[in-house]
Amino acid sequence: MIWCGWFLCQTAKLGLAMIHFDTMLTYVVVVLGLFLIPGPAVLLVLARSSVGGHRVGIATGLGIATGDMLHTATATLGLSAVLMTSALAFSLMKYAGAGYLIYLGVRALMERGQDYQLTQTRLIDAPLAFRQAVIAEVFNPKTALFFLAFLPQFVRPERGSVVAQLAVLGLVFVIMSAIYTALIALAAGQVAGWLARHRSVGRWQGRIIGAIYVGLGVRMALQQR
Repeated sequence: MIWCGWFLCQTAKLGLAMIHFDTMLTYVVVVLGLFLIPGPAVLLVLARSSVGGHRVGIATGLGIATGDMLHTATATLGLSAVLMTSALAFSLMKYAGAGYLIYLGVRALMERGQDYQLTQTRLIDAPLAFRQAVIAEVFNPKTALFFLAFLPQFVRPERGSVVAQLAVLGLVFVIMSAIYTALIALAAGQVAGWLARHRSVGRWQGRIIGAIYVGLGVRMALQQR
């Protein structure tokens, strides 16, 4: 785990200047859009915070971010191996990822949303909450597929090392996730209270997330023309 963090940080130093400002701005806006719609990770942080307090909630969020960092390292190494095979293979991988995002988006748009409901969790300490969150995130196959499909959509091979660009994008995602979940944990009472009063917001989650996914996929398809 420590090695993955070191690898991403060292690689990201090389790639920071390779990503155009407009691309990074678009990426950050999309990630924020994904974060602002409460998903399983946010609801878990809220549930843990409500039972165990801010410290346990922050530990849960950090565990999720750590799991995402491992997924980033795996995606970076895997996609770089694809690029080493051929540039065409990497392009096909990006198209496949765009298609997968469109599929996720259409499926989310078609699903009937449900009212938000915080699940009951048992009282645990912060170290255990961190470990459980890491394990849950690492062994979530949907997260692995998401990173493989999501990150390449913002990579421009003509601007330099694909590995470095992927590492930068992944670390930005991890840092934003850690900050966002920490804020959620600190404001757990207010956020949980708001969701309790506006449970119907959950019915719109699929439509908004679906629109983001479909938009990303279409953006990729149009960009290559």
